[in-house]
Amino acid sequence: MKTKTLLLVLPALVGVLLLAGGCKKILSLIHFTVSDSQSFTLPSAYNFGTTAPVTLPAVTVTSTATSTYSSNNTSAKYVQDVTLKELTLTATSPAGQTFDIVKNVKLYISTDATGTNKVLMASLDQVPLGATSIQLNPTDAKLDMYLQNSSYALTSEVQFNQQPTHDVVLRVDSKFNVSASLP
Repeated sequence: MKTKTLLLVLPALVGVLLLAGGCKKILSLIHFTVSDSQSFTLPSAYNFGTTAPVTLPAVTVTSTATSTYSSNNTSAKYVQDVTLKELTLTATSPAGQTFDIVKNVKLYISTDATGTNKVLMASLDQVPLGATSIQLNPTDAKLDMYLQNSSYALTSEVQFNQQPTHDVVLRVDSKFNVSASLP
């Protein structure tokens, strides 16, 4: 009798467990990283000044967000949370260029080059001497809206120690933490 009852109850119990597990999967989030890289030039002909921070023209970044979402079986409309994990600036040209010309830097993100909805994304108050690459400190800003499309804009606010004597090419490498649900 007990065996018959167990055989009748067991399929029902398995069904309940499968349903509960299925619901949990729908509600769970996946986590992954979006990595973007963009180079831009600081022209030496531009009058930077050294007494106050200077806002440089916005640089448009072509983002890998859409393709990264797709490879993780989701899309921008299912993104729940985006935060900056890390941001590195590297002087790539001329060879041996350091950040000695820079005192401090703030980097803002916006949906486009007009910058009407820009938000502080990362900063570094004291740029170390002799560095050819610097790691900025991410803010805890929620960046979901900025990675909804194929591009976004970065605006730099920089206080210089000295005027660059030649054009300097910089590369910005950004890594974003993303949490999203599955469709």
